[in-house]
Amino acid sequence: MTEICGNFIDGKTVPAHASETTPVFNPSRGEVIAETPVCGDEDAHCAVLAAREAFPGWAATPPNDRCRILFRYHQLLESNFEALARQVVREHGKTFEEACGDVRRGIDVVEMACGIPSLLTGQHLDNVARAVDGTVTRQPIGVCAGITPFNFPAMVPMWMFPLALACGNTFVLKPSPKVPLTAIRLAELAAAAGLPHGVFNVIHGGKEVVDVLLRHPDVAAISFVGSTRIAKCIYETGAANGKRVQAAGGAKNHMIVMPDADMDATVSAIMGAAFGCTGQRCMAGSVAVAVGDIGDLLLERLSASAAALRIGPTDQDDSVAMGPMIDSSARDRVLHYLDLGVEEGAVLAVDGRNLVPRSGCGFFVGPSIFDHVKPGMRIARDEIFGPVLSLMRAPSLDDAIITANRSPYGNGAVIFTGDGAMAGKFAREVQSGMVGINVGVPAPMALFPFSGWNQSFFGDLHVQGQEGIQFFTRARVVLTRWGAGRKRGTWS
Repeated sequence: MTEICGNFIDGKTVPAHASETTPVFNPSRGEVIAETPVCGDEDAHCAVLAAREAFPGWAATPPNDRCRILFRYHQLLESNFEALARQVVREHGKTFEEACGDVRRGIDVVEMACGIPSLLTGQHLDNVARAVDGTVTRQPIGVCAGITPFNFPAMVPMWMFPLALACGNTFVLKPSPKVPLTAIRLAELAAAAGLPHGVFNVIHGGKEVVDVLLRHPDVAAISFVGSTRIAKCIYETGAANGKRVQAAGGAKNHMIVMPDADMDATVSAIMGAAFGCTGQRCMAGSVAVAVGDIGDLLLERLSASAAALRIGPTDQDDSVAMGPMIDSSARDRVLHYLDLGVEEGAVLAVDGRNLVPRSGCGFFVGPSIFDHVKPGMRIARDEIFGPVLSLMRAPSLDDAIITANRSPYGNGAVIFTGDGAMAGKFAREVQSGMVGINVGVPAPMALFPFSGWNQSFFGDLHVQGQEGIQFFTRARVVLTRWGAGRKRGTWS
């Protein structure tokens, strides 16, 4: 019998009050390795209650003491690094190298959170008015909730809860039911580091749990990463219920290749951006725009690299370069788009349907490259979320920028060039929150915000960086007057 995952509430793993479950697969094998309970109101309310009751004590804990627990947590994450990465490989299907990156980028946020005594330092001005001193401090906001996707089981939850906890909040995490095992392990290690009971909780489930978190009067803030359609709904519902919301959505990231680009470095970067993590990330480079007469050479080089890409099960072979899709529905969605692109008139130069491994029964599809893609085609507009690269042609940089800016999204945009003036023009004019110059995946490090624009983000303050700290705190202004100014009638 497969294991049914428990919730992690009030410092311990507890069985869910749920009769239904959904399967957790090893995508490399297509085998069920666990079952995720489909929790409802009762479990969700228990998780929020535990976080609410823990909040006053945790908020009153000095930042230095919170920091010491985070340092111990960081040490436990480091000592369990390989085991966590192997867990990601097992339940997600990433290559081991990609899983290591997933865990490492999450630990980076914990490292930032360990500096919270300095990061929470406020402002003070003597004599802001006659005989009055002014002070601004950052205060925790209460119970915060995170709703995270399947594609980064470690990193995306750690975008959220380490900063929230460091700021003095308590937290309820609802991970994707497709990858619950890593989230539970992260909570167990936090408890082992000395985090008080109820400060960090994990609850499984789907829409019913999300609806509770969005409407619960004791939840102050919601962090979300997922599709644009759901992100917009999360933002509107959460805001309508008086909550702070940061909701990151989908993307269709464009990569502009100028004629003077270093071809070896460019092809390597595009391959990583388009086919890394099997294309299952919101920073995937899914459209390459060749400027001038570079298109044929770029296609030739990319096609050769894609054909040589080694794909297969990732759970027993660390040398595999690309793993499976998360499940059969994700694989079938990609196959549908390959059929659709051919119907729309694009040239399928590299057909991933022909590169699926012949052995095993995992959820595989090979890397695919379409050529002569037009802006109106769905493969050029939709977020496919798989290993599909669309190659477009543009006569000039201006035309390439216009092509990129047609997208309603605004996550990442990249240019490959040796010309600083061209790079500067691109960085100024492209409508994207994260820009790469000769960088294939311009995802920022922990100190900087993950700053999607347009339909890629809903809210005012992004995850990570100083914006993350601002999101999980609110300002308190204290004006103080002492001495003779306290005489009656002299306060105003």
